[in-house]
Amino acid sequence: MSAGGPAGRDREAAAPLARRLAEWAAGLHHADVPERVQEYATSQVMSHLAVVRASLGHPLGRKLVKAFGTPLSADPGRAAQVMAALSSCLYYEDSMYAGHVTHSSVGVPLAFRRVQQLDGRALLTAVVAANECAARVTAAAVLGPLRGQGTSYTQLVGAVAARLHGAGEPARRWTDAWGLALAMPPWPLRRAVVGSDAKVLSAAAPVRTALDACDAAAAGLRGADDILEHPGGLFAKFAHVPSPEVVTAGLGTRWHTETLTFKMYPAGAYVDAAVECAAQLHARLSADEIRELREIVVSAARLTIVMDQEGAPYLDRERSAVMALNVCVAYNVATALTTGSVVPCDLAEPALADPLRWSLADRVRLEYDAGLSRRVLRMTAPLGEALRQAGDRGREWFADFMGAALAAGPELAGPPSSTFQEAGKAVGARLRVTLGDGRTITVACERPRGSAGPATRAAHRELVREKLTSSGSSADVVEALEGLASLDAPEVDELVGAALSEPLPVSGALVETGLRHRR
Repeated sequence: MSAGGPAGRDREAAAPLARRLAEWAAGLHHADVPERVQEYATSQVMSHLAVVRASLGHPLGRKLVKAFGTPLSADPGRAAQVMAALSSCLYYEDSMYAGHVTHSSVGVPLAFRRVQQLDGRALLTAVVAANECAARVTAAAVLGPLRGQGTSYTQLVGAVAARLHGAGEPARRWTDAWGLALAMPPWPLRRAVVGSDAKVLSAAAPVRTALDACDAAAAGLRGADDILEHPGGLFAKFAHVPSPEVVTAGLGTRWHTETLTFKMYPAGAYVDAAVECAAQLHARLSADEIRELREIVVSAARLTIVMDQEGAPYLDRERSAVMALNVCVAYNVATALTTGSVVPCDLAEPALADPLRWSLADRVRLEYDAGLSRRVLRMTAPLGEALRQAGDRGREWFADFMGAALAAGPELAGPPSSTFQEAGKAVGARLRVTLGDGRTITVACERPRGSAGPATRAAHRELVREKLTSSGSSADVVEALEGLASLDAPEVDELVGAALSEPLPVSGALVETGLRHRR
């Protein structure tokens, strides 16, 4: 709430960032959210349920349920924790500029839907409020040592916002809970996250911490309300080039929710375009031609190559951790060449033991393409907007990260965006194969399906319908979820329970989840 007059505006500008963000988010009502943003949030919930269902059908997901219980637990804190673990374990979750926020921003409202008696509008508004809080804090620190799924503090911010918005708590409670939750934020170790199953805890642990912080704040514990921008706070530790102004820039007009990229493959975010190139070739070539390929060359942006290199030391064929497979360009390209896509069962036996995939993977070579890298920077996500926001400081950081030549280009010129209605993400790739008879074929993908941009703005609902259906959801559940905003609290509870307990597709057949929805 803005105070009137210059003096009031000065006081508001001097207020700590967390307090200003909390005051806006705590007061956010469904009617304040533009219809196009509401539609994004509905698609986001649908996509998230598809991701959780996909993980429930994977061996790693079944281990998580054995360890922590089900996402239908009567204890909402436990349900939120296991849902975050499930949604993060296959690299199938949606993302935005900036951050993989959905583990908290969607998972927590779903888990607390019954306790908080959330109807469809209240649930969706909590999702949007949490999206905006988590993405803004992440965007302010994105030029730093941690990126993507490694920024576990994203979930600390999102989980607090999601729970407290659903509960209707005042802004002061939010700032205390954030101050407590962000006091000791996780710092993931690459060896564990990429080279073992530990990545499943990257979202689950901070979600649990954030919910505990909410309980502590409710009991009267105080948190530092300047935890974000203080010299001893979050940005000082987690950002090489912080942009604290992003936290409150364009509140109510610059909707980060509109930057959503809907993930259509359980693979690294920068691998998707290569997967789609390989899928094109699968449709054009015979099985014998694919088997006899002499060479497979993937031209890619620098970000794709860096991601692949980070996972390479931890790749051990069928013994690889899921995260190492997710970021491996060669395995994902070989899989799409062989099958026409990459789906959750490709991250488990028997697919991982397929000798043809690994034989093809051995023939894959990555090469850098400067043009593709420059196109990445022209877009909003994953880094272009942050670099333009940071100006010269951003160029210096990027030169150290990706090289002076790329940082000196015109793509980083110009002011930051005042709105995200035209937000985009385009991490493309080209694929050139040499056939057994010596012929070469080249295919390209500029922007993978689901990436933020014009096509996704026009058809995100179609994409998430496809994603939910592929997870085994019935047509009735998919249709009901599309009308989520019109449902009352008991209907929301019933629908979410049904969505998580319907049979799962495993090896071409539907099998029971083993979950029971308490009616």
